[in-house]
Amino acid sequence: MVVGSPVSSAVPAGPAHSPAATVAQLVGQTLAELGVGHVFGVVGSGNFEVTNALRLAGVPYTAARHEGGAATMADAYSRMSGLVGVVSTHQGCGLSNAVTGIGEAAKSRTPLIVLTADTQGSAVRSNFRIDQNALARSVGAVSERIYSPATAVADTVRAFRTARNERRTVVLNLPLDVQSAPAPAADQAARGHLPAVAGPQVMRPEAASVRRLAELIHGSARPVFVAGRGARTAREELLRLADHAGALVATSAVANGLFHDEDFALGISGGFSSPLAAELIRGADLIIGWGCALNMWTMRHGHLISDGTTVVQVDVEDSALGANRPIDLGVIGDSALTAADVLAELLALQPGRAEKYRTEQTAAAITGSSRWNDVATPDLSGGGRIDPRVLSRELDTILPADRIVSIDSGNFMGYPSAYLKVPDEFGFCFTQAFQSIGLGLYTAIGAALARPDRLPVLGAGDGGFLMGISELETAVRLELPLVCIIYNDAGYGAEVHHFGADAGVGGRSAVDLGTVTFPDTDIATIARGFGADAVTVRNVTDLDAVRAWLRSRPARPLVVDAKIASDGGAWWLAEAFKGH
Repeated sequence: MVVGSPVSSAVPAGPAHSPAATVAQLVGQTLAELGVGHVFGVVGSGNFEVTNALRLAGVPYTAARHEGGAATMADAYSRMSGLVGVVSTHQGCGLSNAVTGIGEAAKSRTPLIVLTADTQGSAVRSNFRIDQNALARSVGAVSERIYSPATAVADTVRAFRTARNERRTVVLNLPLDVQSAPAPAADQAARGHLPAVAGPQVMRPEAASVRRLAELIHGSARPVFVAGRGARTAREELLRLADHAGALVATSAVANGLFHDEDFALGISGGFSSPLAAELIRGADLIIGWGCALNMWTMRHGHLISDGTTVVQVDVEDSALGANRPIDLGVIGDSALTAADVLAELLALQPGRAEKYRTEQTAAAITGSSRWNDVATPDLSGGGRIDPRVLSRELDTILPADRIVSIDSGNFMGYPSAYLKVPDEFGFCFTQAFQSIGLGLYTAIGAALARPDRLPVLGAGDGGFLMGISELETAVRLELPLVCIIYNDAGYGAEVHHFGADAGVGGRSAVDLGTVTFPDTDIATIARGFGADAVTVRNVTDLDAVRAWLRSRPARPLVVDAKIASDGGAWWLAEAFKGH
């Protein structure tokens, strides 16, 4: 389903490479020439000129209602487009408003530039003055700066290289006195003649590591490959190796969709795994993480690794190897190159394809029950509330297959993650490295602008959606046909189920949940006030309104206010709270 072109603010470009009068204009022009994809922001006096310079140079701009929304929109855009996204903020409070989104992007290693004004060095008593360098570093971002008019182009290129080639979120500070200074004449004359900025070097693994990994695969009986975000460009190489090795394949949550519709694919490894997928991963005697952190979520706090299972991790960074759990072998290398080299080595050890884990029995089991959609569960619908599993199954059949699904955080999140199929690894946007609720709507907008050819779908809880609801106006203004599925349980469900389960423990007969429960909110009516379409869903029949909306070829969001029944705590919730 084509959702139309992104509606964003862009000033028609003037004469090609028109001279930059100020450093702010020079920085904007330089970023445009380097190839940034889209700018999101909230404009104030400190970032007005540089934002307009980007727009004049042809870079699309989307005005958000809050800097936190802008940051996560840019994060999602970068993840789904493959281009460096930009966030534009005012100095001080504009940057601090964006910090949660910046932290999420930094922890996810998203190539992103936060283009922020900063107070001039002499303004020691400015209301806007904060230590922006320290603030950026505190959430894992790289702090860079435009130091002077003479270094402005070099400083900008350095920030861009770091963001793109090192996969980092870079906060690029533009002091007010520097950005208002005249652009150097030499740089004005050189517009359009920037030297090409080389992309990241692809790292080939050492031969000894390749041989050892091939030997481990050859000697295994039940190998499983788990691919993460770092393996998103390695699909074909991993599938060829898995086919020859007799391995099953799975993904981390952030790489969901990478092995869509493969016969021996298990879906997501971790808390969202179906019972069969978890059983087969736990039955492996060799688990290889390809560009995957193998963290507590992906391995269910280690419960998906059986005693005696050999664990291997392939990554481009040495610091990632064994960072979350002990491993038996760490291989430094690009996932695609490593898989190709290992296959060549394995062919020498084992010329023919091995069956191993790829038996007819396993294939039949995967076809029948590897997805939660195929797992029978009791229907808890009733009393004006719909079972969230029934809701998710039905929406999976109603919504077009060519979709891009974004997920907020909370008790509900397993339902859209596990039940809504996605067409490939660019059909699922999961901004969960910081585990903050409230980022979902922002994520969905950024993902939609990155992939305007797909129907954008958001899964959110009532708490997270209401936290970020100001950006619903942004989605309406952009005319996005965004389906917002709100799993509305009138509370912060994760805390309700976690602390509610403690009733009667430690001598307590009851737990006061008043801090995490709320009166039922009519989210559908609120959504209509923003200009969106909306429907309240209490049973399967109410979903007919979603079908009718889709037939209408909409140019605005649909908010599905689903009043959900409680399943006693989502199946993955017990795993999520272990160790907390």
